[in-house]
Amino acid sequence: MPEITREDVAHLARLAHIDMSAEELDRMTGELSVIVDSIKTVSEVAGDDVPATSHPIPLSNVYRDDVIGETLSNEEALSGAPDNADGRFKVPAILDGE
Repeated sequence: MPEITREDVAHLARLAHIDMSAEELDRMTGELSVIVDSIKTVSEVAGDDVPATSHPIPLSNVYRDDVIGETLSNEEALSGAPDNADGRFKVPAILDGE
């Protein structure tokens, strides 16, 4: 894989609309090169017999049961609101029209 150059980093920064100083470009060039080299090293070590993983420990059903718990009444929910109307929170309009 070709080495990451300062021009590559400047190009990526422009694409991402990120203003970077000359010092930041130099530092990021070195950091990205290290990251790419590290990924390359891991890719070389991981053979076809090593499956890709997103978690080092297998996860099983990490979701809890959807059980209705204690809830607030409408009056309790609105009790701390600075303004309400017709049983709803009243907020300033942010759009013209409706």
